[in-house]
Amino acid sequence: MGFPERKKRILNALESADSLDVRQLSAQLDISPVTIRRDLQLLADEGLLIRTHGGAMKAASRHPFTAFLDKATVMPDKKRQIGKLAASLVQEGDTIFLDCGSTVFCMCEHLKRIPGLRIITNSLPVVAEFMEVDQVQVNLIGGEIDKARKAVHGQQAVLHIDSYHAAKAFIGVDGLSANRGLTAFSEKEAAISKAMSRNADLVYLLCDSSKIGKDSYFKFAPLSVFNFLITDKEIPAQQVKALKAKHVEIMP
Repeated sequence: MGFPERKKRILNALESADSLDVRQLSAQLDISPVTIRRDLQLLADEGLLIRTHGGAMKAASRHPFTAFLDKATVMPDKKRQIGKLAASLVQEGDTIFLDCGSTVFCMCEHLKRIPGLRIITNSLPVVAEFMEVDQVQVNLIGGEIDKARKAVHGQQAVLHIDSYHAAKAFIGVDGLSANRGLTAFSEKEAAISKAMSRNADLVYLLCDSSKIGKDSYFKFAPLSVFNFLITDKEIPAQQVKALKAKHVEIMP
């Protein structure tokens, strides 16, 4: 049985059960556990299901693991404002990490004017943005290319990041709450965020207000992993209070 047929059967099984573990899928579909695990990861990478510990669950009707260009069209004004403020914190000669988030990408137009800047990134759109900018040096993180997110992920990417040090890291997030910290839709993106955070002197979290108070699928870091939260002015007052009670510094 080829992958297309296995893919169809796995998705049909999840449609009726919402969530299943590898053992259940293996018995129900008469497919080896090793093959099931490999197929589940491939389907998760396509955004067709959500990988869980030991199995998978059905994705929402509009799965939030959207392509980079789709994400860039969500709340563009807020993202541009956040990106402009974040870029104002970068100084001449800085070495910075930029992740593949669409809000982080909004920093780029403002960074082009900073001489001696060195950028370490896993974002292909960021690399393309600086291809013709002579005064900015770009270090593209190596690893596996995620075509949907237009980014580089994987263990080799994490090892690459761990080989460098930056003055500042600018990272995005899919969900942020005072109770659960930082959450993500993808373990791969979370690994990149954590690696950049531990290798930078200062960590800035770029997050529009729609994501604050929301929890996503994968909890990957406490609030202490970043130094400053850069968001927009529409963050609800109760969320500001809850985050400040956890000693989160909010900009602006």
